[in-house]
Amino acid sequence: MNYYQLTPDVITDALASVGIYVDSGLMALNSYENRVYRFKNDEQGPLVAKFYRPQRWTREQILEEHGFLQALADAGVRVAIPLRQERETLFEYQGIVFAVWPAVAGRQFETDSLEQLEALGEQLALLHQVGERFVLQSRPVLSTDDYLHRAYGVLEREAELPGRLRADFLSLLRRLVKRATELYRPGKQLSLHGDCHAGNLLWRDGPWLLDFDDCRRGPAVQDLWMMLSGSRQEQLVQLDTLLAGYETVREFDAAELALIEPLRAMRMVNYMAWLASRWSDPAFPANFPWFNTEGYWQQQIGTLEEQLQRLDAPPLSLTSWN
Repeated sequence: MNYYQLTPDVITDALASVGIYVDSGLMALNSYENRVYRFKNDEQGPLVAKFYRPQRWTREQILEEHGFLQALADAGVRVAIPLRQERETLFEYQGIVFAVWPAVAGRQFETDSLEQLEALGEQLALLHQVGERFVLQSRPVLSTDDYLHRAYGVLEREAELPGRLRADFLSLLRRLVKRATELYRPGKQLSLHGDCHAGNLLWRDGPWLLDFDDCRRGPAVQDLWMMLSGSRQEQLVQLDTLLAGYETVREFDAAELALIEPLRAMRMVNYMAWLASRWSDPAFPANFPWFNTEGYWQQQIGTLEEQLQRLDAPPLSLTSWN
């Protein structure tokens, strides 16, 4: 079956093949890497089905994600765990694998709420406690080889760079890759959410962590830094609040703060490479029409220059706040 032609009939038949029925409200959710749909089942209530993009993860890697979610839920972390049908959480229909979760109700996480940030810090510390014990063995480690060097190769080959900008963009990108690689020296690595930003959070009597599709091993700060925004002073307040909750459960290694700007560079480059590598998927030009335009690449040259400056600036420091 063609992954790009998941019709409502195919989705309904796939779910029915494992005894889960769409009774009403089948609706596509805002997801591009996988195909995700919400629907209502009269017996089980609102559910979410995720059809995994072929060749992104192996069955072993997906099942390891499911096992990690179960271990987190058992430890009191607010996560949704996939439904089991005949003791299985991963199903297959015409060559496409999928899983089904109970839908999580809640409101948007408020990144400017210190109360919510402190509660999130506590949840992330609980997650990392489990992540120290539950080792994601089949999934990749967060690394510069993948997020910078591989991503550079993708952009060099596949990005539709205008001729007059190509040399300047790639030159800046090489400098950024080199400097971020020099600075990224993680110590202890543990199993992480991996993509913890406001879009993957909901608030219902506390923070809920959603979408572990990018879970992998890396430094703890990877799950914290994307919650920091604004001026340096604002980021210090947010960091202090996150850690106030975090350190009620687990000690945070302040040396990891020096990894924030290398991690930002890694995310920036990997994101551009992700869009370039997925451009043949019809969903991407339709939803990211600004990508691969001359204006976009001109803007990215400025962004790369700014990030190079950030890499050479002093990192955030708890001592400067205290």
